[in-house]
Amino acid sequence: MLQIPFQLLAQNNGGGEGASAVVMIVYLAFIVLIIASLWKIFTKAGKPGWAAIIPIYNVIVLLEIVGRPIWWIVLMLIPCVSAIVAIILAVDLAKSFGKGVGFAIGMIFLGFIFYPILAFGDAKYQGPSAS
Repeated sequence: MLQIPFQLLAQNNGGGEGASAVVMIVYLAFIVLIIASLWKIFTKAGKPGWAAIIPIYNVIVLLEIVGRPIWWIVLMLIPCVSAIVAIILAVDLAKSFGKGVGFAIGMIFLGFIFYPILAFGDAKYQGPSAS
């Protein structure tokens, strides 16, 4: 019984390819926007911009920017704890650039808007916020 709907979905009825191509292009545009934003944020903080595209190294550089210890990378491997650590890092990153907790909440929920604002706006790196 469950195979029939999946077989109907697998049939080529035409028109679905265009929609999926648009979704893929929008998704890739968001990825490029976030990578460019992280690249600019890293360079503003005096770190190499290319670190934004290296998977684990970018978190290590982010920890250095906000002033958290490097061993926090281990916390990022624990499923529920990683979400809390990501929130703390967003708040610390906002504070490191002179922004408040409200801006950090925007980075958490609307990152595709607030990370480019942080990167390409007039925010200056003020040093690690966590001491």
